[in-house]
Amino acid sequence: MGRLEELRINAYLSEIARGYGNNSFIADKLFPTINSEKEKIDIFEFNKEAFQIYDTERAIRANSNVISPKGFNKHSATLKEHDLAYPIDYREEEEAEKIKLQVHATNVVTQGLYLKHEKQCADLAQNPENYALSNKSSLSGTSKFSDDNSDPVGVIDDAKDQVCKQIGQDPNTLVMGQEVWSALKRNVALKKMIASTSNKTITLDLLKEFFEIENIYIGRTIFSDEQNKFQRVWGNNIILAFVPNLTSRTQYDPAYGYTVRKKDALQIDEYEKEGKKVKYIRGTDIYTPFLVGPDAGYLISNVV
Repeated sequence: MGRLEELRINAYLSEIARGYGNNSFIADKLFPTINSEKEKIDIFEFNKEAFQIYDTERAIRANSNVISPKGFNKHSATLKEHDLAYPIDYREEEEAEKIKLQVHATNVVTQGLYLKHEKQCADLAQNPENYALSNKSSLSGTSKFSDDNSDPVGVIDDAKDQVCKQIGQDPNTLVMGQEVWSALKRNVALKKMIASTSNKTITLDLLKEFFEIENIYIGRTIFSDEQNKFQRVWGNNIILAFVPNLTSRTQYDPAYGYTVRKKDALQIDEYEKEGKKVKYIRGTDIYTPFLVGPDAGYLISNVV
């Protein structure tokens, strides 16, 4: 294989990896991506200036209304490299159509990289230690959504109010684990709310109306733990967050969280070992997720 042909194949596989999509991955709904030219970056923590109401009226010949900047809290960080390789023996390659086998390997390593990112973001979002006391709660007894006397709308409204008190905006995004979604579909209080309509079941669209939340996502991703037991990435929790609806984002935009990724870092290449009898299709990415504005989020634990 000539060097030019090898580069073309790798460029093709890199495009496949960048266009890869899996509906079970929802981390980017809470931690949307910001591209960075460099691996060493400055992370700016959430700033309330963007939500403050200012006196903007100006009389004739009066001085302009000048904002008193509050400044940014920032810290430097270095993005982490992640890589994963898939082996292809030369005998397997001879038995299979070459590109299809490489595409399969690309999908496997890409899935692995994305699953790692999903788990990192879920761990950040579901860790109570990352939130102030005002921005987290744990349900118990009849308040759990699996109880017939629970009030999901009231619980969500209280959480939204707490976020609004912190940043002056209601959260616009809600993420829940599959276990929570299953309980909500059977919740007595919510079923009573649809009794007078033509709907027979609780849907996500209805839930958006009940909770008055623009975006609701269900975390269905599963991983295998160290004991080879399947676990859910998103557990028995609900996360509410303010995520800016922007076509392009920077680290200066107030938000709950971001994933900072080195620009064009996701690459697929290949290398050989074992006397050139085994070829490895390798996926590489450089990124780190950051919880930059915990005040813009609220964690509800032990929901069911």
